[in-house]
Amino acid sequence: MTLTRDLKAMFSQQPQDLVVVAGQPVTLPCTIPGYHGVVLWIKDGLALGVGRDLSGYPRYTVTGDHGSGEHHLQIQRAELMDDAVFECQAVQAAMRSRPARLTVLVPPEDPVISGGPVVSLRAGDPLNLTCHADNAKPAASIIWIRNGEVLNGAMYSKTLLRDGRRESTVSTLYLSPSNIETGQQIICKASNKAVPNGKETSVTIDIQHLPLVNLSVEPQPVLEGNLVKFHCSAKANPPVTLYRWAKGGSIIKEVSGDTYEVIVDHSFFTEPVSCEVTNPLGSTNISRNVDVYFGPRMSAEPQSLQVDLGSDAVFNCAWTGNPSLTIVWMKRGSGVVLSNENLLTLKSVRQEDAGKYVCRAVVPRVGAGEKEVSLTVNGPPTISSTQTQQALHGEKGQIKCFIRSTPPPDRIAWSWKETVLESGTSGRYTVETVTTEEGVISTLTMSNIVPADFQTIYNCTAWNSFGSDTEIIRLKEQESLPVAVIIGIAVGAFVALIVLMGTIGAFCCTHLKGVVSAKNDIRVEIVHKDHNAARENEEHTSMKQLMVSVSQESVLKQLEVLQEEEKEYQHIKVRLMNVNVSENESKSS
Repeated sequence: MTLTRDLKAMFSQQPQDLVVVAGQPVTLPCTIPGYHGVVLWIKDGLALGVGRDLSGYPRYTVTGDHGSGEHHLQIQRAELMDDAVFECQAVQAAMRSRPARLTVLVPPEDPVISGGPVVSLRAGDPLNLTCHADNAKPAASIIWIRNGEVLNGAMYSKTLLRDGRRESTVSTLYLSPSNIETGQQIICKASNKAVPNGKETSVTIDIQHLPLVNLSVEPQPVLEGNLVKFHCSAKANPPVTLYRWAKGGSIIKEVSGDTYEVIVDHSFFTEPVSCEVTNPLGSTNISRNVDVYFGPRMSAEPQSLQVDLGSDAVFNCAWTGNPSLTIVWMKRGSGVVLSNENLLTLKSVRQEDAGKYVCRAVVPRVGAGEKEVSLTVNGPPTISSTQTQQALHGEKGQIKCFIRSTPPPDRIAWSWKETVLESGTSGRYTVETVTTEEGVISTLTMSNIVPADFQTIYNCTAWNSFGSDTEIIRLKEQESLPVAVIIGIAVGAFVALIVLMGTIGAFCCTHLKGVVSAKNDIRVEIVHKDHNAARENEEHTSMKQLMVSVSQESVLKQLEVLQEEEKEYQHIKVRLMNVNVSENESKSS
């Protein structure tokens, strides 16, 4: 009867296809009312046990009221191995339930972004982020999110694992340098059916860069000799590790911080100060010049020149100064501006171009400077002498010629009638040559002047390698004056001479100290030659070898007056002597 009842048993409840997330419990129902025989659970064709004895599967339990025909299979924590086809079989009734597919879903492991949680890259480099979500069933989907928005363009790939059930997913996101900022947070979110809401992780972008440096200079502009402060401000990631200062390429060892204070001179205008800032990525260097105001400083010194007659003379004179300076070329004593450039070019120079030239530089409101050079012109000698010179009959007489010559004269000769004399003494004649700063003075001295000397033509000739020059000089006899006129003139000339000499002496003492001699300066020698007037010689001893160095324009007239009065004075003395001789002869007769 039992068999008959079992044969009439029917499934009132059979297992259905189910989907379960790994780790969760699941129950497969099986109810056969009126059946009291053995019930087997089959997994993928293999029996799990006999009846309710599932000792080989500790997570599996058959539950329900056996007397009511309930034989439910309960799985406590579903695992991937539970993903199978299950059947419930009534052995004695030869009944099998429909096969039920149990699908176990496995959520991906927590996603991981390579290099996280902080991804560092150098400024200007693109960003490549890789996120992987492993061991998921089915394979996880991955999206990238920034500021709440999904980023498109990621590359996606998946790999089936060895168990043939789970998969790993990898996603790579590329961002260009212009599309990223330091401090941004980017999220990788992985999801599948086991975790519809997904799992996520994030990274923070850390853009590293060399130091960004700014160098300030205060105050600007600044006058030379004042204090200036340099401040080197830098932004760097990673942080700054070293400051290094230099000036004109030379390291300033005594300064190591971000500030440098110094008293500046003109060199700061041309030699920049640099600040080099270093972090672990490298160094950034920035330089600044200082706008220093300073007076003229010579950068190319002009050189004195010696050129041949007719050639060009070129002087080069360069100054630096700040603010912009003005250059002026002038010839000493002329007052005429020849050039405002560094170069002064004199075309086809003549002998009158020889002299001192001054290159002067002026920085407005700051200062001035100048440099003097000489121009020497090579050419034939030039002789300048008075063509008619005077002497007293019966006395010693002299005629002079003044020779300017560069190079110096090789030879100087006096000639008259059939006679030629270059130096030394010949009869009544003696030739002497004296060299001065201005030139050469050649003197022909004649003792005991005779009337024929006043009829003779004298030639003074000088030679050098460039040529020669000749000057013709005549000797004129000095004339006598009446006694009264002679006495009056003598007294007046003597008084005027004393006053003039006092004036010149005072002028020399007060105004000529420290005056620099130029080429146009005049050296004057005044000598009294009356051998019979010893007392007057003593009175005029202070006038002997008087060397007065003054400019030609300021003293020339005074010298001319002095020379004329001296000549007149000598003339008067001779006349007086002649008168005395005549009176004595009259008394004797």
